[in-house]
Amino acid sequence: MTIKNFFIEYDAINNDNVFTNGDEIKGRIILETSKEMKIQALVFTAKGKARVVWHEHYGQNQHRVYWANEKYYEVKHHILREARQDGSEVIREGRHVFPFTFKIPDKRIPSSFKSSIGKINHKLKAELKQSMKLTKTTKTYFTFVSKGDMDTAGLLDPQYGCKDKKVKVFGSGTMCLDVHTNKMGYQQGEVLQIMAEIKNNSNRSVKPKFTLYEKKSFLAQGHRKLNIQDILKDKAEAVEPSSSTKTMTKTITIPTELPPSILNCSIIKLEYRLKVQLDIKYSPNAEVKLPIIILPRTQATKQQEHNHHRQQQQRSQQPAAAYGFETLGASNYTTWNRAANPPTMDPPPPYEEYPLYPVIYADNL
Repeated sequence: MTIKNFFIEYDAINNDNVFTNGDEIKGRIILETSKEMKIQALVFTAKGKARVVWHEHYGQNQHRVYWANEKYYEVKHHILREARQDGSEVIREGRHVFPFTFKIPDKRIPSSFKSSIGKINHKLKAELKQSMKLTKTTKTYFTFVSKGDMDTAGLLDPQYGCKDKKVKVFGSGTMCLDVHTNKMGYQQGEVLQIMAEIKNNSNRSVKPKFTLYEKKSFLAQGHRKLNIQDILKDKAEAVEPSSSTKTMTKTITIPTELPPSILNCSIIKLEYRLKVQLDIKYSPNAEVKLPIIILPRTQATKQQEHNHHRQQQQRSQQPAAAYGFETLGASNYTTWNRAANPPTMDPPPPYEEYPLYPVIYADNL
């Protein structure tokens, strides 16, 4: 076999290995051959697209497939093209590295997403074309997280909802639920504060419940497929019957691993809702739903969290004397003397110099 290895790889630019709008991806296509060979072309492609597909059955004999595609960018670059008169380029035996640089368009592009019904992929691909042979393809995917759209209407506005409920089954009276939040948009890891005001003018006790859930919508050919899943649940103490107005505050921390909202894709939507309900036995619950938009953490927030975590690790590794407490049987304040004269460290190695390669832009696609 002439081709021993053929693959594409890229360099991470942060600890999360995540890219966003306007970032440059640098990588290389690696081709390893066991002997000299001729190729017609080596093509690099970067592509971002979304696709949904699902099946629905109507009765025993009717079956329908709904699908849709959406493309956001596609860039092709001929790294090697037909250079000789016979339309081929000679590659010698051994390992060959072909660098590339690609700049992600700085425009509205949805984040990476994957489910059994739909997906949003951002892909790097290389194609090796040879005369009278099938084209060889290798590809890899990178994680793209769109920048938070701070221009979304109502993102920082307080949210409010209310619901009145009459108790008719196994009881009588009325209930009223008012729910407030400080805003609609929250970063990953941020604390969501909820204030609920409950008026229970009935002869039944009620238990407030709080739920953060996700809502996935897949759209194709005028139809929609909907998936709803709870993310977090919590509850509060019961409100006794015929009591005065009770106000309670509940806090929910948005999980840092929760995917950001996807609102800029026409065939896939990822939305979040806060649901506050009064659990009433033997009767429909009174509930209020408020929209929540999850934004990606900024680089500054990630750096602050990293520094805080590092400081905590350093403190946990220091002996008790470093905090002003004398360790039993130890001499006084020796730790401070060591800290005053830290050991010297060798300077970091010099950076390697790499040749510059042309940047591929896709802003005008």
